[in-house]
Amino acid sequence: MKRDIQRYTANERSSHWGVALLFILAALSGLALFHPALFWLSHLFGGGPWTRILHPFIGVAMGLLFALMAWRFAGRNRIKAHDRQWLAQWRDVVTNREDDLPRVGKYNAGQKLLFWTLIVSMLVLLLTGIVIWRAYFSGAFAVGLIRFASLLHAFAAFVLISSIIVHIYAAIWVKGSVGAMLYGKVSHAWARKHHGLWYDEVRKKER
Repeated sequence: MKRDIQRYTANERSSHWGVALLFILAALSGLALFHPALFWLSHLFGGGPWTRILHPFIGVAMGLLFALMAWRFAGRNRIKAHDRQWLAQWRDVVTNREDDLPRVGKYNAGQKLLFWTLIVSMLVLLLTGIVIWRAYFSGAFAVGLIRFASLLHAFAAFVLISSIIVHIYAAIWVKGSVGAMLYGKVSHAWARKHHGLWYDEVRKKER
């Protein structure tokens, strides 16, 4: 039996960290444009004009790279019966009583909900971003639609940033998760404890 199990390939990890880097840049530049109190963040991008120019391009790059990554992971993120049971036992989740939870696949229900939340948020950000992109597209839309798109864009950004914060917290909370995305491998004990159904699947392939 192999010492460790591969959870993520090099391509999956590089895509993840690429999206993470673009997210940080998009969030910082977006916050700089969102409120005067945060305008100082624009200095990270060469000032206000450059921030306004770069932000939409960074957002598009993030959306495209995320779409490629999501395409790879979508099949593993379908909600199943054991996921609904996992969600129903949310009290066991927050109190870390994992032994009482149903066994799950490669991703638990919380991870799957986060995945679909990110997809919706990214899609809304992309569509509304096009509407309010002054240099290229906003002239084709009515002022009322541009204002509505601006509000929806800000709301989707809030949901996305909040979701990523939850994602980071959960990764730190479950010891070994960050290492899996850094190095691609997890121990047999980790896989058996946190993702039992996926562990069974991997073991069958190893035989």
